[in-house]
Amino acid sequence: MKYLFFCICCVLGLLACNQNKNYAPKPRGYFRLEFPEKAYQLFDSNAHYSFEYPQYAKMYLDSADGNRPNWYNLTFPAFNARLHLSYYKIDSKKKFDELVEDSRKLAFKHTVKATGIDEGLIEVKEHNVYGVFYTIDGNTASSAQFFLTDSTRNFLRAALYFNEKPQPDSIQPVVDFIKTDIDRMIKTFRWKP
Repeated sequence: MKYLFFCICCVLGLLACNQNKNYAPKPRGYFRLEFPEKAYQLFDSNAHYSFEYPQYAKMYLDSADGNRPNWYNLTFPAFNARLHLSYYKIDSKKKFDELVEDSRKLAFKHTVKATGIDEGLIEVKEHNVYGVFYTIDGNTASSAQFFLTDSTRNFLRAALYFNEKPQPDSIQPVVDFIKTDIDRMIKTFRWKP
């Protein structure tokens, strides 16, 4: 009797353990992003420039200490992102060279955490708009920066920041979405006389 009971327990134990279950942890999930439909409006205020920006973004004067006139922030509330716009009047060749070098240094300051920094030339000859666009890849605070100039009187620098801890894998779709808005901004950018 003991032998029969032992055999039945062994058979049941082997059958119970023979189920092929995979107990591997599931990969981390991310929120599904809902992007608004693209629609643009004209930014044309007392600044020395104008351009089109998305209707789902908000433009306001930068009120932080030490900021100058014509410094603006273009915020994307749905994405917790901000594009800082800094305008400078060029009064000499030396000032122009300093502004270009400062823009390059600020972009390459992210080299410590960046996996790559690409520079792209901006040329819209018919509207006298020139510059450089910096695409910064990796776990950095800023993923896109650029400057625009007419090379003689006006200079605008811009940097995109998120009010989040940088996580490139989850933020990349938003960066790509906002970069199309930045591209539209650059293509519609005009200097005022």
